[in-house]
Amino acid sequence: MRREIPLIILIAILSLGLSAQTITKTPVKYTSPASGQEMFKAYCASCHGVDAKGSGPAAPAMKATLPDLTRLSAANKGKFPVDHVESIIEGRGLTAHGSPEMPVWGPVFRKLDDHTAAKVQQRVRNLTKYIESIQIM
Repeated sequence: MRREIPLIILIAILSLGLSAQTITKTPVKYTSPASGQEMFKAYCASCHGVDAKGSGPAAPAMKATLPDLTRLSAANKGKFPVDHVESIIEGRGLTAHGSPEMPVWGPVFRKLDDHTAAKVQQRVRNLTKYIESIQIM
């Protein structure tokens, strides 16, 4: 069952080759909690880029430079920081991804999955596993 919920994320729209960025809002669409890659493309790539290197179409409109998500293990002495990544995605005790510009996905996932804790955890776990799978050293 595919649904749209009235939750808003930011998407940058490049205007006809001009350097100025315009931010528009769009509803979050339902994706399968089983596919970390599908979730990344739907929820993260607009900012972090399809390649996860921080170069998505919305990146230039952000106040902070976005991290290269493919280098998290390298920045952590070769060990992927699973707990840290999960806590950032879910928003446990952190401000949204370190910046209030970015959505915290825990509440979004709860709304997508009718507050089913197991599905929310599956989303967080599979998105984290996908990010771990794209690490380069």
